[in-house]
Amino acid sequence: MYIKNRGELTSHGYKKGREAAITMVERALTSANPYVATKNLISLQGEVLTIGSLHFDLVQRGNIYVLGAGKATFPIAKALEEILGERITKGLIVIKKGQGGTLEKIEVRRASHPIPDEDGLDAAEDIKRIAERAQMNDIVFCAITGGSSALMPLPISPITLEEKRQINKLLLASGATIREINTVRKHLSDIKGGKLALSIFPAEIINLTVSDVTGDPLEYITGPTVPDTSTFSEAISILKRYNLWDKFPKSAIRYLQNATPQLETPKGFGEFKSLVHSFTLIKTGTVCEAAAEKAKELGFTPFILTTMLEGESREVGIMFAGIAKEIKQYSRPLSPPCAIIAGGETTVKIGNKCGEGGPNQEFALSAALQLASYDKVVIAALDTDGTDGPTGVAGGLIDNSTARRAKESRLDISEYLLAHDASKILLSLGDAIVTGSTGTNANDLKILLVDR
Repeated sequence: MYIKNRGELTSHGYKKGREAAITMVERALTSANPYVATKNLISLQGEVLTIGSLHFDLVQRGNIYVLGAGKATFPIAKALEEILGERITKGLIVIKKGQGGTLEKIEVRRASHPIPDEDGLDAAEDIKRIAERAQMNDIVFCAITGGSSALMPLPISPITLEEKRQINKLLLASGATIREINTVRKHLSDIKGGKLALSIFPAEIINLTVSDVTGDPLEYITGPTVPDTSTFSEAISILKRYNLWDKFPKSAIRYLQNATPQLETPKGFGEFKSLVHSFTLIKTGTVCEAAAEKAKELGFTPFILTTMLEGESREVGIMFAGIAKEIKQYSRPLSPPCAIIAGGETTVKIGNKCGEGGPNQEFALSAALQLASYDKVVIAALDTDGTDGPTGVAGGLIDNSTARRAKESRLDISEYLLAHDASKILLSLGDAIVTGSTGTNANDLKILLVDR
């Protein structure tokens, strides 16, 4: 079971709906297991390595390397080690501090997320050194998943690690989408935007990733090892759009201003293009589809609203609550009992006040304010990696009792939202979803259940 506080979450409010929502979340997280997906994709029989429709005769191959970074990387590396064993020449992955596990043939390092640290920088430098060792006929597995930008930082000179940390803080608090954030970060990196692949060539690259970006664009999921279509001018426009241009470190501004076409991130790999094979082990729709299947089993008519949900979390939470009201009052777009399911990645723009919280927690609290007078409605919102924002809380589970119990406890939900301090009130109310590290990092999941 992924949810560690199921008993607490179902001890109050509309218990049937809460139980159903939690059961759907469990099914969704189970469907997004990178270890299982890797084992299903890759097999080794004798000297023949099969990866999907690809077949490699290892007798004619040289060294095998495993490199990677991200919150869903360890299970992939574990599966690769079990499949390949002693055939792995060398491996190095970097995962988030607090994630457990060790491997025998693949070195496991831990670094800070979402703000980079020295451990991540050291790991990134070593990963690049291993990449440069690869030769023709070698195979390099690259398990790069969500969170790799912070866990594998290698800022372009003259940008320092401390300046990189400042850059990440500003971007994460700006309200920019993950695509916009990564467009900027790729153009200030010496390893992202396809640059790691340039170090690996002419060896063959096998990309194994888990999508946490709407639309599953490889250049924003496994960016270091696929071509980049974004540009310096786009990065500059994003900084100006979010009023970050004058706040960024001067070294980064000068680099972006003076960048020449020769410094642009790789737009194609030319003669090496055929050496890159990319596999998305888990796509953004996976968790939504699994949740919908479970909803149907539980007697709720499922409807996947979108797998590309974006926007300011509090505003999108209000919208989701509006759908619940429409269903309750007019049975549109579905009649109860029904389940509205969405995936995506909403954002939070941080002002002067900043407590502890994350976009899914703010989404849930914002919806709770709208649903105080609507019974038999439950909303669950969570980050599938188990950490919503820089917290140990995965998300929130609310119903019409949430606002009532907050009022009885003299807790003002609006004040907590304004202070971006969602974790504190959700934990106090017993409505915080706690999973710990789930071993995956797919899209955020939103579930709305409306019962008769």
